[in-house]
Amino acid sequence: MNDQPSAEGTLMGDEQALEKLRALRGSIDNLDAALVHLLAERFKCTQEVGELKAAHHLPPADPAREADQIARLRRLAMDARLDPAFAEKFLNFIIDEVVRHHRAIAARPRPADPS
Repeated sequence: MNDQPSAEGTLMGDEQALEKLRALRGSIDNLDAALVHLLAERFKCTQEVGELKAAHHLPPADPAREADQIARLRRLAMDARLDPAFAEKFLNFIIDEVVRHHRAIAARPRPADPS
């Protein structure tokens, strides 16, 4: 059990601050939901990329593409006033997961080529 007071409990009596906190948390919850849905869509696309790579015997990872994407995301992060190091860590986490999926797809047995 957590013995620390909650922010809402601490703000009891300051209805204006409590209302603002709840509104901000509602926005954060909505953004978190949007992020999950965006990540799901991204992984649907990368799953198809993995299938295409496996079908054409391409390697699961593409270091040149990954480096370009990291540089691009760092620029976007700077423009958005987001810590570029954080953005890079986040993208690397996603890339690692995508490559793991691509390796799993490549390792699956494939039907014989009919040609």
